[in-house]
Amino acid sequence: MNKVFIIGLPRTGTTSVSVALLEQGFKVAHIGLTKRAFEVADVVSDVPCFCDYPQLDKLFPHAKFVYVDRPVDAWVNSIQMLLTKMAPNLADKTGTFHPILKRCFKQTFGDLKADDLLDKTRLKQCYLSHQQAVFDYFEGRNDLLTITLNEPDSLQTLLRFIGVSDEAIKRNDTVDFPVLNVGTHVASWGEYKHPNKVNTNLAGPEHRKFFDYQKLGLANYCAN
Repeated sequence: MNKVFIIGLPRTGTTSVSVALLEQGFKVAHIGLTKRAFEVADVVSDVPCFCDYPQLDKLFPHAKFVYVDRPVDAWVNSIQMLLTKMAPNLADKTGTFHPILKRCFKQTFGDLKADDLLDKTRLKQCYLSHQQAVFDYFEGRNDLLTITLNEPDSLQTLLRFIGVSDEAIKRNDTVDFPVLNVGTHVASWGEYKHPNKVNTNLAGPEHRKFFDYQKLGLANYCAN
């Protein structure tokens, strides 16, 4: 099958989408930080997909992309919580998170040490800027699906978009996305056990190297 990349921002429901697709038999990486993770997974979500979708589009020319939308005011409240939890580990020199994760958050949310990092107006603009960039990039194409998880039949719409037959959809009893990472909970993916989960840091022939976009001649489309 063609690759599927989930490019909604964190706290839009990317974990719920990832778990739903695991249950449909797809190999899923929620965050992919190595070439091997991208090679093995059918579906990759979150970091770095929400930032690097133009490069992934070039690397995987037949891929499909799914933008997960959420009412922006509800998203702002949720991302404030997440950034508060993550900020110490996102620091350039002292933070313990992977450099790719740091890069994607910095490119999306700007200066992570800014006094107004959690300002609602600022975060709302980050969300809308990312959304507009996605819509501009995929304008006139048919390989982007936009979904809101609590809308009726959104899971079935997603499955049809990525090539699951109506017969297979009817055979499956699941009709809605699972509700995960509610409130201050952020660890549902790590807690969820499934044989189709793909390790974020999966090693391969080149160990744990990621794609070298410069070497591949792929421009960096992500906003600073």
